[in-house]
Amino acid sequence: MRGVPAELAGLTAWLQGFWDAHALPPESAFTFELALEELFVNIATHGAAPGREPAVEVSLALNDGEVALCLEDDGPAFDPLAAPMPDLDAALEDRPIGGLGIHLLREMMDELEYARLEGRNRLTLRKRIVS
Repeated sequence: MRGVPAELAGLTAWLQGFWDAHALPPESAFTFELALEELFVNIATHGAAPGREPAVEVSLALNDGEVALCLEDDGPAFDPLAAPMPDLDAALEDRPIGGLGIHLLREMMDELEYARLEGRNRLTLRKRIVS
């Protein structure tokens, strides 16, 4: 799919369809909706040279009560997990812009994994869903 912000609404509807099809608890969908929005918009905004749209693949899987969300893109190598932890004790005016999204995902998910495979970034997020 095209890595443009306009695709986000369709992706969110697709995620909700997955949730409904697997009868997952509705309250657990929020974590994945937030993750999908944060990651997809970052890819669409920063994942390619100016004038080029990144190609993005998104998948969801449910296996033994664990949901895995995987995003792959063809942009330059970028490991968001290598970013330093934000200083949450610093005054707002002293904090750099950005970096809180991946921090939130680290807090909300059970596992995050990055790999660079065949010229593509792959970020997989996993969380156990109790139903």
